[in-house]
Amino acid sequence: MTGPATLITPGLADAPADVDLVVIGLGITGVGVALDAVTRGLTVLAVDAHDLAFGTSRWSSKMVHGGLRYLAQGQVGVAHESAVERGILMEVTAPHLSHAMPMLVPLNSSVTTFQAAVTRAGLIAGDVLRRGARTSPETLPRPRRVSATEALALAPPLRPSGLRGGLLSWDGQLEDDARLVTTIARTAAQHGAHVRTRARVLSATGSQVHLRDELTGATSTVTARAVVNATGVWAGELVEEVTLRPSRGTHLVLRAESLPGLQVSVFAPVPGSTSRFVLVLPQPDGTVYVGLTDEPTDGDIPDVPEPTEPEIGFLLDVVSAAFARPLRRDDVVGAFAGLRPLIDAGDGSTADLSRQHAVLTSASGVVTIVGGKLTTYRQMAEDAVDAAVTQGHLEASPCRTRHLPISGADTRVRLALLEQPARLVRRYGTDAELVLANAREVTGLPDEELLAPVSDRVPVTLAELVFGVTHEGAADVDDLLDRRTRVGLVPEDRAAALPAAVRALELVEKHRAGHR
Repeated sequence: MTGPATLITPGLADAPADVDLVVIGLGITGVGVALDAVTRGLTVLAVDAHDLAFGTSRWSSKMVHGGLRYLAQGQVGVAHESAVERGILMEVTAPHLSHAMPMLVPLNSSVTTFQAAVTRAGLIAGDVLRRGARTSPETLPRPRRVSATEALALAPPLRPSGLRGGLLSWDGQLEDDARLVTTIARTAAQHGAHVRTRARVLSATGSQVHLRDELTGATSTVTARAVVNATGVWAGELVEEVTLRPSRGTHLVLRAESLPGLQVSVFAPVPGSTSRFVLVLPQPDGTVYVGLTDEPTDGDIPDVPEPTEPEIGFLLDVVSAAFARPLRRDDVVGAFAGLRPLIDAGDGSTADLSRQHAVLTSASGVVTIVGGKLTTYRQMAEDAVDAAVTQGHLEASPCRTRHLPISGADTRVRLALLEQPARLVRRYGTDAELVLANAREVTGLPDEELLAPVSDRVPVTLAELVFGVTHEGAADVDDLLDRRTRVGLVPEDRAAALPAAVRALELVEKHRAGHR
């Protein structure tokens, strides 16, 4: 197959039995730890019981958040860290998977003059954070006030009655959170990390991990100098000293035609609050996300959290107040929920809990990284590897990830000059040519067939699906539709794309069989 063979592999066949570091969990933090560690010269085995981005990392708002909300809560350190990491991700790590997202706060009759003043002050403070993080205004423009006419030009579905203008600002947005996770994992593998899905940890100490291959049922033991627990909301199940207080964030998925002509994200103020908004986020695939909630979650942690009807109703009610046509329940074509791995700091609502991360070392020597959020994953990984190096008395080079682009990254100027299909460039950057060349080699099909959308509504291509199997470790249709692509967020689209996913798996298996 074109390009280097992937080391993202389902199961534990031929996995190393002795490494410097075992990383447990392949969400954004776990793959970040794997990349950080392997680029410091450590031998790494990174495992997950399910798949890449199986947990919270695929249920985000797809934002690279500058920390404005945390500034409003007085969490200045968290806000500054978010702004710094946002700049690194957008300008160094993954310019190809991120872009500036215009955000409009409509100033309508439900927003008082005081609320508008507080929001404007917050946006100015957010721009101070951007400047302090040394993020270029070419990457994220400065905020400004817009007239009612301009607000309606940017967001035609807004309710014109009582609209006196808006506040326009900018934050970062990801092409797809699960794609970021997958690309970081692939980058770690290219640097020599062993990345294994379907590998469940049965028990772990700071020097030994017992694993079960979920494909074969075979068990094995890996010896390590250090072990990092990056399992997010499941961290307490692996290390009993860790106490978390998860909160559920729910998003709705709408068709773009439910809010026709929307060119910007709209932040609809929650009544009675000066710092909470419901976000209306247009996506590049013809859908719109609406979110999100912050609800405490008790009891066992589910593999896939489910949105509740009260949360769906709340989101629809808040957003409808800002738009000319009220949104109805049947506008919702999909919904998803994720659990934030918040550190339990005592009483208070989960909305008030700090998004600061923490690195904890258990009595058995396992290093656990918890808290934080997607935007700050790189700093979280650096801190976790620092702790693991100390705990395991490892010899390692300094962290490199602050200046390390992931696979496919390049400047936005050079990315714009690539002569590859725009969708592939958005999702793979300079690797777009590799994706297409790989599909040609594996399938023998013409480009027209490889690049055709799998349905009228679903822009995913067969070339992407084939690459997901050959280079990104996808083992089945769930991996392809729910994580390598995000088709599964809309059940109707998932059904339409299912035959293409099955075909991709069959084509790759046929190609592999011919080379055995």
